[in-house]
Amino acid sequence: MNQLLIINATIINSDSTIKSDIAVSEGLFKEIGHLNPKDFSDYKIIDVKGKYIFPGGIDPHVHLELPTPAGPSCDDFQSGSKAAIAGGTTFLVDFVTPSHGQSLMKALAFRLKESNKCLVDYTLHMGITWYDETIPEQMEWCVNEVGIKSFKAYLAYKGSIGIEYRELEQVMIKAASLNAIVLVHCEEGDAIIENQKKFLSEGKTEPLYHALSRPAEVESESVWKVIDLCRKTNCKTYIVHTSTAKSIEYIRAAKREGLPLFCETCPQYLLFDESVYSKPLPESLKYVISPPIRSKQDQEALWLAVADGTVDVISTDHCPFNTKGQKDMGISDFTKIPNGAGGIENRLALLYTYGVLTKKISLQRFVGLTSTNAARIFDLYPQKGSIQVGSDADLVIWNPESKSAISVKSQLQKCDSNIYEGLTINGEAEYLVKNGEIL
Repeated sequence: MNQLLIINATIINSDSTIKSDIAVSEGLFKEIGHLNPKDFSDYKIIDVKGKYIFPGGIDPHVHLELPTPAGPSCDDFQSGSKAAIAGGTTFLVDFVTPSHGQSLMKALAFRLKESNKCLVDYTLHMGITWYDETIPEQMEWCVNEVGIKSFKAYLAYKGSIGIEYRELEQVMIKAASLNAIVLVHCEEGDAIIENQKKFLSEGKTEPLYHALSRPAEVESESVWKVIDLCRKTNCKTYIVHTSTAKSIEYIRAAKREGLPLFCETCPQYLLFDESVYSKPLPESLKYVISPPIRSKQDQEALWLAVADGTVDVISTDHCPFNTKGQKDMGISDFTKIPNGAGGIENRLALLYTYGVLTKKISLQRFVGLTSTNAARIFDLYPQKGSIQVGSDADLVIWNPESKSAISVKSQLQKCDSNIYEGLTINGEAEYLVKNGEIL
């Protein structure tokens, strides 16, 4: 078992910054304080003067090997977790997405076969992609027999994995009784289908119409209804990939009311605006994600929400597809473009560069958003998400002096494009330690 002594550390937790040394043994943080290297003769010593130590990143929203009509998302659990490691992330939460009518048990067994090549620690959220009277009992099995305490529902994607509000309400009632949490993709599925049909009938087929078919109110109206269900059922509710100013307004008010509500956003909504959809084909294809990238005003509202604590978590919704052979299947029909983009490798560096260094957020808030808050919400804390004695020794040694540019040529994500291509980043994960082992 690796024994490490990390000296001259600046440890950043979500609530503190301390200068200290760290002894790691048997996969755990054993001692934190001013330690004498002479007392640790058989330990590997790493001097981290001038570097930061963060808890290992936790990305609670990734889609590796997600099956779609255009083929699976192009990172499997091995390449996706390699990219996560390179970016400073030591823990992932992916999804089980049962096909219509498939038992949750069967879907989980199949997903575990795919996910067992993951190189970092991970767990799975259970998708509720259809509903009948057997689902509550199956949810009970997930929580009590396999320890899955989070469920994901989609209000978009009607006709494949989307469910109705009345079904979501039943899921939330059951989850509340099990003390589980429900993640919700909030978009008005029926409105989207109507908009899509209208644009296609008018010969409007480009990626821009993907965004126009899912205007801001398609999300915010859905968020409003889900908050109402949260109030009614008292179910812990986590709104994924929030992208609009109006959604943020509703969420902020609901949190003030004391509802058990959590909010996530992603770097793409903080760094881009809808002008990406006016790029020429095939470039614009890579930005087709749901919900789509929004206006500058939405982006500004999100940054404020990140700073004031309305947003709890910054995940990636990592779900990349190759432009050639996958995204371009929808080059003449935007509804056939597989939705998703990558980011698992770039999340910490993007938030550090464009959040911390621009003084939008503090280093402590950065750690909360990338690790600690997700650990608390998904019941991983204090084992994960914090540098404290007794916790799992998951940490990032961050070099703030490093500078680079994001490039498809140097990335580990297995994809022929990257929406962040060319962006300069400051800082990088120089070492990643997971359960005491240098990866």
